[in-house]
Amino acid sequence: MIRFREATRDDVPAVIALLVDDVLGQSREDADISPYLAAFGAMQAEGGNQLIVGETENKTVVATYQLTFISGLSLRAARRAQVESVRVASHLRGQGIGEAMFIDADARARVAGCSLMQLTMNATRIDSHRFYERLGFQPTHTGFKRVLD
Repeated sequence: MIRFREATRDDVPAVIALLVDDVLGQSREDADISPYLAAFGAMQAEGGNQLIVGETENKTVVATYQLTFISGLSLRAARRAQVESVRVASHLRGQGIGEAMFIDADARARVAGCSLMQLTMNATRIDSHRFYERLGFQPTHTGFKRVLD
């Protein structure tokens, strides 16, 4: 059984390991932990920005996601829950951890007063696309990103 909780600074190395344990993350992440610790500190200082970890009974971190709450005016002033950086340890995928993670995210979003949950994913993640649709997400928008130098 996996228990989800807010991450602590001590969890950051395990979260980075999950990011690297990914076909895309292998080339995007860095061995220097200091920027990740600084980013975690900034996330902690921001209201409504949570890093969540899923851990086993023996306290091993095997899953993570970031949940950010966004207030806005559109859709009758809907408050949104933005889900990012969803990862499950590769050797544990397909065992229901991802679904449990989104049950947890849904509950947190509702407590925060959100009426909409949204996420983005890399377009190459075909299996993830099917997974999110199975959970009830609909591909309603096209997203774009631009790196700011």
